[in-house]
Amino acid sequence: MRVTHIITRLILGGAQENTVASVLGLKSKPGVEPDLIAGPTTGPEGSLESSFAETPGLLRIAGHLVRPVHPVKDWLALMELTHLLRARRPDIVHTHSGKAGVLGRLAARRAGIPIVVHTIHGPSFGPFQGPLANWIFKAAERRAAAVTTHFVTVAHAMTRQYLAAGIGHPEQFTRIVSGFPLKPLLHASNDPALRARLGLTQADFVVGKIARLTALKGHQDLLLASREVIQRCPRVKFLLVGDGPGRAPFEHAVGQRDWQRHFLFTGRVPPAEIPPLFGIMDAVAHLSYREGLPRAISQALAAGKPVVAYDCDGAGEVCRQDETGFLVRPGNLDELSARLLQLANNPALCARLGRRGQQLVSDCFSLERMVDNLHALYQRLAENQRNRTRPAPAAT
Repeated sequence: MRVTHIITRLILGGAQENTVASVLGLKSKPGVEPDLIAGPTTGPEGSLESSFAETPGLLRIAGHLVRPVHPVKDWLALMELTHLLRARRPDIVHTHSGKAGVLGRLAARRAGIPIVVHTIHGPSFGPFQGPLANWIFKAAERRAAAVTTHFVTVAHAMTRQYLAAGIGHPEQFTRIVSGFPLKPLLHASNDPALRARLGLTQADFVVGKIARLTALKGHQDLLLASREVIQRCPRVKFLLVGDGPGRAPFEHAVGQRDWQRHFLFTGRVPPAEIPPLFGIMDAVAHLSYREGLPRAISQALAAGKPVVAYDCDGAGEVCRQDETGFLVRPGNLDELSARLLQLANNPALCARLGRRGQQLVSDCFSLERMVDNLHALYQRLAENQRNRTRPAPAAT
């Protein structure tokens, strides 16, 4: 079974890590020949292309596949993807992300690929953008849905949103959560030496946030809410992991408030170095206005850390109210600061929420389980396809 995955670019991010792990994991399945097509990786967010350094030929770059809307390049990308798929003739095409999700599915249909799967890692439409953009993205998704065999969603919330928008049918959706290597996170420890290297003491209450510094990730909300938190609990420190175009203005805003000792920036960090950082955090804030089921939340829980998250998209499927953390209405800064202070002042509560979160995630978020579920879905879709094309028995 040949399976070609397509994604817009391989920056450091949850959807990209999920896709890379899926392709590499499927390589170990007997009879499966996976590969990946991606556009050029550009920008300050870093690249995952090196993940394929030891597997030559597994990754191919489609030069015209770029993230911004560009009519000429988009048409050329469609032609390029169609050519690549016709040359390889995979049994299944599995697309990811917005641009590659639409162009990749249309190219698969043009190339005559019998099974087309698309993973919805996060919504491409919603209240985070204006009416015109929503209309365009919904129209594109409906067009691509017409040539889609099956959808994989990382959260039930994505299934509900897409069905409500008239995209797909209920029987076309399967939830497969985004798995990751559990062991490094389950064994992450509060390393005093790492704290010291970052300028943290053992007495500090460290609120971590792991996300690219871009719009809709909620960094500005954290900054505004931190005023109350710092005033009432001066030992609070905010550890921001990630990079992006929003970093410079954020650092400037921190400097204007003279809060440099309360905010630490690690910059871009490779995925393998993330677990030790979770280990030194006491709580994690995830304030995205647009996300499927955030890997940062499930990874934080795997490390035994309580989470304060915006009640957005699939966050509530793992950040369960007063069970693994607290959900906050998006943009409610008073509620955000109150929950962070509640955790900072109650170590027993942090421990209880962290233990339950670790138990929840370790049961269902392993990388092996995700790959097994994907493989099982491919086998089911392939069998359905064989049954549809099998000649009917001759009449007797």
